[in-house]
Amino acid sequence: MAGHSKWAQIKRKKAAQDAKRGKVFTKLIREIMVAARLGGGNPDNNPRLRAAIAAAKAENMPKENIERAIKKGTGELEGTQYEEVVYEGYGPGGVAVLIEAMTDNRNRTIADIRRIFSRSGGNLGASGCVSWLFQKKGVITVEKDKASEERLMEVVLEAGAEDIKEGERDYEIITNPKDLEGVKRALEEAGIGYQVAEVTMYPQNTVKLEGKEAEQMLRLMEMLEEHDDVQRVYANFDISEAAMEQMAQ
Repeated sequence: MAGHSKWAQIKRKKAAQDAKRGKVFTKLIREIMVAARLGGGNPDNNPRLRAAIAAAKAENMPKENIERAIKKGTGELEGTQYEEVVYEGYGPGGVAVLIEAMTDNRNRTIADIRRIFSRSGGNLGASGCVSWLFQKKGVITVEKDKASEERLMEVVLEAGAEDIKEGERDYEIITNPKDLEGVKRALEEAGIGYQVAEVTMYPQNTVKLEGKEAEQMLRLMEMLEEHDDVQRVYANFDISEAAMEQMAQ
């Protein structure tokens, strides 16, 4: 399994354990505001806003917080204006790192990101240096004890999935972003539970890391994801699941 997907699962568990609700809400509110500003405040006509609201509800964000964020985005209420920026760079071992951020101060954010890279054995690169290594895909992970590979293929390929990749403990189902919801519904109707279902930037190839480089890479991911302006981090590292779980504790 590509390392980024397992890391996402571990981070979710860790975030729940650490109860970092405030930080999670801050990132979700920014996403709602920007989605509302760019596409309007009606989620029925704004798929990005609809997805942002669903993510906020999944984290038990109060309804009034969501509504206030939408109004700030559309300008009905006064609020800070955030802009979307993308940073690219290299982690330990030449791992490609793609960062999506929202900021009200580009100079501050890029200085912080550059400092985080340098502290973790990586370096910030020029625009376009690694983005070509990633494709926007829907990704669903299913634990192996939930269904056999044959049964999974029967359900998801008929629903429009592009591929299934076998990991150490999970299957990764790859879809076109527009087909993600249909494949999720097919799994639910078949009674097959899944761990993660999201649109992500999926790496076309991966870089295997071990030992010190693996530790440095996970530290880089942790520091980037902890930054208030960073919304999402994608990377093409491949580290064993056991090693990741041990380091994430």
